[in-house]
Amino acid sequence: MTTPTSSARAVDLSKLRFAYRAGQDVLAIDHLSIARGETVFLHGPSGSGKTTLLGLLAGVLRATAGQVQVLGQDFSRMSNGERDAFRARHLGYVFQMFNLIPYLSVRENILLPIRLEPARRARLGAQTLDAAVRDVASQLDIARLLDTPIGELSVGQQQRVAAARALIGSPEVVIADEPTSALDTDRREQFLELLFRSCEKAQATLVFVSHDHTLMPLFSRIVELGEIKPAATTGRRTTASFRSPPADPRP
Repeated sequence: MTTPTSSARAVDLSKLRFAYRAGQDVLAIDHLSIARGETVFLHGPSGSGKTTLLGLLAGVLRATAGQVQVLGQDFSRMSNGERDAFRARHLGYVFQMFNLIPYLSVRENILLPIRLEPARRARLGAQTLDAAVRDVASQLDIARLLDTPIGELSVGQQQRVAAARALIGSPEVVIADEPTSALDTDRREQFLELLFRSCEKAQATLVFVSHDHTLMPLFSRIVELGEIKPAATTGRRTTASFRSPPADPRP
């Protein structure tokens, strides 16, 4: 079993390169470190590699070159199966396209990480599975839908189910790809309150992608991905720059 080390960093990238086709990097980050417990807002223009970077952090994609360390573990030294197991044990991922299992109910989709990974179940402590599901579902206003098939839900409801599935079992790193895009203002606020509260309670690190710049002040750090077109190549490369939130950080 691969377990996190005692490193204070949740994420450490070094000389990272990723290309879908040989010789055409779509992502090039010399260095990026994210501390454990930090909340990071990641943004950039369309095509700048935001979703690609999240895939690398989750171990869904493998870097073309360089190093990706998450919770002290070097993904370049892990097999596909080992990265999958690590993700199930330690990460919560809200996918942009939700990735819900259509033939399962809302309840069964939320419970999936717990059923697949004993470590996530153990972090519930004495709380029963039913209580854990109802707790996270209630906070996202989907408790009444627990026995509903996924196919009968609206897009916004499916998004909240995906968030509940990612948060249950207190993962140490939460990765969220445009998680509020289909939510109205009230539900967006409820979701963000739950997200920050859950991460704070578990001392989890949050990496959050959004085009909604009004959310920036809520985060402890902003990472901007910017496109670079080197003169010597037609390939597209992306680098990261960092700055603090503009104002009014979350209390």
